[in-house]
Amino acid sequence: MTGQQISSRQIRRIVLEQSKRAHVGHIGSALSIAEIIAALYAHVLRIPDPGDPDRDRFVLSKGHAVLAVYAALHLKGWLTAEELNTFCADGSLLGVHPEHALRGVDFSTGSLGHGLSVGAGAALAARLRHSRRRVFVLVSDAECNEGSLWEAVMFAAHHRLANLIAIIDLNGQQAFGYTDQVLSLTPMAERWRAFGWDVQEVNGHDVSAITKTISGLETASGPPHVLVAHTVFGKGVSYMERQIKWHYWPMSDAEYRQALEEIDRTP
Repeated sequence: MTGQQISSRQIRRIVLEQSKRAHVGHIGSALSIAEIIAALYAHVLRIPDPGDPDRDRFVLSKGHAVLAVYAALHLKGWLTAEELNTFCADGSLLGVHPEHALRGVDFSTGSLGHGLSVGAGAALAARLRHSRRRVFVLVSDAECNEGSLWEAVMFAAHHRLANLIAIIDLNGQQAFGYTDQVLSLTPMAERWRAFGWDVQEVNGHDVSAITKTISGLETASGPPHVLVAHTVFGKGVSYMERQIKWHYWPMSDAEYRQALEEIDRTP
């Protein structure tokens, strides 16, 4: 099985197709990270094979957006079309949150606020094993409301885990409201910087900028890194963008047709 070229448009199309087929939500959350996932799986992650012990590790802390990752795994050639089409089916490993039993998924996630702790542990383990592997953790901005995340932030800074790279999907909303109204963490970058992290701000919908920023990080020594990625929830589908209900709402037939048309018009 050979992989295909990975693009954010392909990821978005698969997200729409599979969420419609399974009649499930979490669509907007997956659409907002399409470029981040495309950058990671097409240009950044050093994974010659999902079973390579020295491969980079990836933790999708915002596990409810896993459809974007399933799309990338399929485009990499690690997940067949037949397997992809079992998303949300009885007995499938492809649930609405990732399961580590699935080839290409390093860690099961879904309990929000815990992914960075897992990633910090994996980064420390790499150091103890004298491995050059890096650990990437994609968190939501709403997860930064969780105290457990900030414990991991302090731990990683204390141990100077330079091989740990967090990426914040700063889309400004969560299941029940806009993040600044639920619990404001503005300015996000300054909060992480105050804890001793190297902070980079980036357009979360610019694959080239994401890739270039990560390639310039010093991951052998120094502090851990965080990319504050400014994104739009539901990016690419006009009626979903910045709309809270698309955190959990499934699409109607008409909405699905419109979404595909808009995605296909995207350069």
